Amino acid sequence: MKTVFLHGLGQTAQDWKEVVQQLSISDVDCPKLFSSTEDEISYSQILGDLEQRYSEVKEPLRICGLSLGALLAIDFAIRHEKKVDSLVLIGAQYKVPSLLIDFQNLIFRCMPNKVFESMGLSKSSTIKLAHSMRSLDFTSQLNNIRCPVTILCGKKDTANLKASKRLKELLPQATLHIVPNAGHELNKYAPNTIAEILNQ
Repeated sequence: MKTVFLHGLGQTAQDWKEVVQQLSISDVDCPKLFSSTEDEISYSQILGDLEQRYSEVKEPLRICGLSLGALLAIDFAIRHEKKVDSLVLIGAQYKVPSLLIDFQNLIFRCMPNKVFESMGLSKSSTIKLAHSMRSLDFTSQLNNIRCPVTILCGKKDTANLKASKRLKELLPQATLHIVPNAGHELNKYAPNTIAEILNQ
């Protein structure tokens, strides 16, 4: 079974490196979500690229996503139930808080352009991508997810802690792990915790 790692906004596929190094499995895929050559980038375009990438895969996927990657994982599982064996959702939202996105974009606008270069997206593309996620709401479709789900959230990740607990309530088959002394980017703060769960 292939394990797919989907990174967050502000990250690259390289941010899964420490997790992957600790895995007892070898069939791993870490797609670069922002590798599209087009200047215009949107959430739906990234999802479409993922659907195309895994269209020929016969075995169900295990998808591990952080933040934006978790949204994509949820969406993919809703659309392609038979293609997903299990989900690991980190710092996840299932209904994007538009106020949070607007605040994030305000911060992005104040940041220098060079900060964005390392993640393969320009400043304007990052802001456009975040804006394209404002209306995402999977609440009514969550019952389409029937595979096992593991939800992870850092105890210091206050922006996503409430949503993670609510997601656990909305997905009766899910288990929730609050990771002590960790923030949002668990693939950086607690790679061993993620690896332990995936190795089980």
